[in-house]
Amino acid sequence: MAEFILVAGAWLGSWAWEDVARDLRAAGHGAHPLTLSGLADKQDAPAGQRTHVRDIVDEVERLDLRDVVLVGHSYAGIPVGQAAERIGDRLARVVFVDAVVPVDGESFASLWWQGQQAFEDILDDGDGAWLLNAAEFDGQGLDSEQVARIASGATPHPGATLTEPAVLERPLGELPTTYVKCLLDGEEPSDDAADLLKSERWRLVEMDTGHWPMFSQPRELARILHASVTGRP
Repeated sequence: MAEFILVAGAWLGSWAWEDVARDLRAAGHGAHPLTLSGLADKQDAPAGQRTHVRDIVDEVERLDLRDVVLVGHSYAGIPVGQAAERIGDRLARVVFVDAVVPVDGESFASLWWQGQQAFEDILDDGDGAWLLNAAEFDGQGLDSEQVARIASGATPHPGATLTEPAVLERPLGELPTTYVKCLLDGEEPSDDAADLLKSERWRLVEMDTGHWPMFSQPRELARILHASVTGRP
């Protein structure tokens, strides 16, 4: 079975994967939720985007894992996509969960739908950090308890991780990859992800839920992750 490194998006830590990790372990996999520097229980650690790439690579090497599936949700797709290129033959698969995919020379902010300047204005309002806005949860298939769970565990997201550009060493289309699109957050992947999905090594899976499936549909997400490496439900 596979060894899953689970990396949540902005504001979140390893705690976000508790339900998914439990189901993956029950299916016989290793499950290793990871908190990135500057977030959750590591919120006092200085962090840039390259720090997050190193966090992921270091965890794989520290645990001496093989048959690794790197799972990146939302923002975490950017460091996960870069880390996938850096762990060599340890990698079995990449899974992007409603994620931003890295583009060489571009940052999360520069890829943001309202543009980099608008995003930098948001960081200015948060004293250099990206603060969670409750409006993010609207229409995302979450009940009040799930929203409260996310909000209570969220921490400000360090701005440097969002403005530093990605550095890719090889085309992402060459990596065995599953892209999970959460349909309540938009029916189509971003243009960058859509271009990569033309590769014969990429697969698209759709979920009828919102942007936080580890909370809204954790069992279904675990099933999709299991199937991504076994080919079986």
